[in-house]
Amino acid sequence: MFKRSLIILGTVVLLQGCAAAVVAGTASAVTAANDRRTIGSQIDDNNIEIKASIAISEDERLNKFAHISVISVNGVVLMVGQVPNQEMKNQAFKTIENLSGIRKIHNQLRIGSNIGITTQTHDSWLTSKVKAQLLAAENISSNNIKVVTENAEVYLMGLVSDAEANQAVNIARNVSGVERVIKVFEYL
Repeated sequence: MFKRSLIILGTVVLLQGCAAAVVAGTASAVTAANDRRTIGSQIDDNNIEIKASIAISEDERLNKFAHISVISVNGVVLMVGQVPNQEMKNQAFKTIENLSGIRKIHNQLRIGSNIGITTQTHDSWLTSKVKAQLLAAENISSNNIKVVTENAEVYLMGLVSDAEANQAVNIARNVSGVERVIKVFEYL
């Protein structure tokens, strides 16, 4: 009897993990299906981000002294973070500029000290607040707008109409704690 109970308990635990995987997979599929980018573009963007992160991490100085994030939407790349000087900012750009699939790079790296965990946590909170406001807004497809926050600066990316871009910027500007909004949109 004990052995049978253990088997049932083990099966229930494993099935709970499967349910979570199914829910996560379904959510990803729905998000991908509602994106204006093709599935191929979404995969290409993911590959660009991975290749850029690897290239930056392989540069000893950038890996040791800089904090750099690379985000790609439809081949348009946004670099955010901190580097100690202009030379390293230029080096970061040169490190990824020839990766395949990149159509344009917005080098928004800031010269200064790396931000701390408190600032990173606050940035995550700001991103969540902006995303929630975009989700609640009418006449805007929030699935097509990527929100990136770095040191209280909010970057908005995606394939949008002029009206959607203007509305998204106004929403982000009015979120408490946002210091600056930078558009990195491509227009339909």
